[in-house]
Amino acid sequence: MSIADQATGAGETDATGRGASRRTGALVGTPLLVVGVALAAMNLRPAVTSMASVLGEVRDGLGASAPWTGLLTAVPTICFGLAAIAAPLLGRRLGVARAIGLALAVLTAGLVLRVVDGPWVVLGGTFIAASGIAIGNVLIPVVVKESFPHAVGRVTGIYTAALAAGGGLGAAFTPMLEPLLGWRGAVGAWAALSAGALVVWATGARHGAAVPSRIAGAQRRSMLRRPLAWAVTAFFGLQACVAYVAMGWLSELFVSEGIPRTTAGLMLATINIIGIPLSFLIPPVALNRNSQSGWIVGLAGCSLAAIVGLAVAPAAAPWLWTVLLGTGMAVFPLGLGLIALRTRETAETTDLSAMAQGFGYLLGAAGPFLFGMLHGITGTWTASLVLLAAVIVAEMILGWVVGRPRFV
Repeated sequence: MSIADQATGAGETDATGRGASRRTGALVGTPLLVVGVALAAMNLRPAVTSMASVLGEVRDGLGASAPWTGLLTAVPTICFGLAAIAAPLLGRRLGVARAIGLALAVLTAGLVLRVVDGPWVVLGGTFIAASGIAIGNVLIPVVVKESFPHAVGRVTGIYTAALAAGGGLGAAFTPMLEPLLGWRGAVGAWAALSAGALVVWATGARHGAAVPSRIAGAQRRSMLRRPLAWAVTAFFGLQACVAYVAMGWLSELFVSEGIPRTTAGLMLATINIIGIPLSFLIPPVALNRNSQSGWIVGLAGCSLAAIVGLAVAPAAAPWLWTVLLGTGMAVFPLGLGLIALRTRETAETTDLSAMAQGFGYLLGAAGPFLFGMLHGITGTWTASLVLLAAVIVAEMILGWVVGRPRFV
């Protein structure tokens, strides 16, 4: 049975769908479900940006080493990759509504756990929180395609705007809360947001009648044997590498250049906040065109310009580099949209979503770790930024390939 069969429960239905569990049906696309999707998405980034915005205080408070700090920044993306592979199985066993609800519950538990003890508990709690995020990363795009088939671009925009808003809030407010609550209270406070999202999701997510995929009973070629699927996966991994390097290290880079930590946190927040209007504007336009190649290359070019600026004169125009990098990271909603556009059926979408985000995030996890390691070895940011620039160039090349109209 393929990953998609596991996720949709197609192996439990006949051609007419008789005998299928109701939880295999698409969620009913109500306005409350849109709110639930947005709130769930809003919780998929604060676990990362809240910690990154006070990373120096966390490291000093725990007496942790530089390698531990690099590992902490890499743990979320590693976990996103590993847990994403299990997400389709949870979708099949529990149904998408319950699986995403479980993801929010696990996220809440991890956010609480990681602030109660020392360095290894922080890592463990972060891993648990990131596991919940990974499930949402894979299954929420499937909900968008299934429940809103005629509004994929618009709902993708809402989803990614909420994602950016959550990341921005985590980056902006955690440094402000830290003097009042300490880093543990400031980081742990975000558990309240995920708990609230869980309540709304439990209220609004309801399965409709089970409708089997048209190709559910047919023998499908594995995504692992489809070259375009690997290209989408590599592209997704490279853009994730850029995004998580920025979320994990940009604040520390600016602080090292003499910028106050609160201001650096606002800059990190700005990178995420810029994605809010761009998520509303770009996906509905770009995803309705035949090709997305030009959009991807143009946006990634903004990231490349920012990295060159940071390498040459980081303190000369830090807000300009911030805005350019935030604009470039708007390639993320296009990456999510391509998962839906390059597949014909929901089952294929689930397969490609699991593959692109599973292997893609594992690839992306190397970025924050190598970026921090090079900084630790050289004592400067130059080598790290050169590496990141090379990643962006590769992202632009692959983006041109996967942006062309065809199916996996």
